[in-house]
Amino acid sequence: MRAPIAALALAAAVALPVAAASLDDLAGAERAALLRGSAEGLSEVQLRSPVPRLLPRHSVLESAVAAAMEELSPGVLVENLFLYRKPSGGSSAWTAEERLALFERMTALGTLAGIRYFSASRGEMRTFYETSSVIDNPRDRRPLPDPSFATLPATLTLYARQRDLTFGDNTYGFDFRTGDDFIFFEQRNLTVLNAGIVPAIGRDRFRMVMAVIDAGDSLLVYTAAMARVATLLGMGDRVGGSFGNRLEAVLGWFSDHADTVFR
Repeated sequence: MRAPIAALALAAAVALPVAAASLDDLAGAERAALLRGSAEGLSEVQLRSPVPRLLPRHSVLESAVAAAMEELSPGVLVENLFLYRKPSGGSSAWTAEERLALFERMTALGTLAGIRYFSASRGEMRTFYETSSVIDNPRDRRPLPDPSFATLPATLTLYARQRDLTFGDNTYGFDFRTGDDFIFFEQRNLTVLNAGIVPAIGRDRFRMVMAVIDAGDSLLVYTAAMARVATLLGMGDRVGGSFGNRLEAVLGWFSDHADTVFR
């Protein structure tokens, strides 16, 4: 009888949610207090010798960001740290079903088409991604439907074709990783990003990172965009502004999806 009992115990353990880290542990007590008191979150823009300042204390995320920084030696880094409060309330860690549902929505790259942000310079809302779709591969770029999953993969790579108002029509790779308490992706450009007719960012010289970490009654969301930018007068400022818009729009997209999971 020992084997069946052990199997039942293992199944029960798998079904139970893993205890979430506290927000204070992830962000530090001072920053956690700022996040709890803010609906906008925290942001940092660095255009000279940047270093991450808002990075949560999470080993997977810290390692990934350190590797990206070392590889790129970026001249521009924009970070956001945002607290998403689960509408359902309570203080429980996410369930396996909630984590899978959220992952599926975060891989629905087609839903990025039409997302909007507020342009401070223009004083109005603007569309960020005009088009966005998952594609079969970077060479043929045939559109595919957004994926669906019966189980949560530990890693996944998707390719996407996206047209935005700053850099035009480009191809990107999205590398996803998941764990008991996190969903993480890293976006990289597979084509040169041009600002108008001017090459602004070389191939594979851009990264956008998004990490969602469970914190019980909330999710801690960290986003960062970084690049090695062409050394043209004013280009760093222009790219930094575009990155800020990109992160703002993506955070709004994420919140809308999370509302459907934790309602």
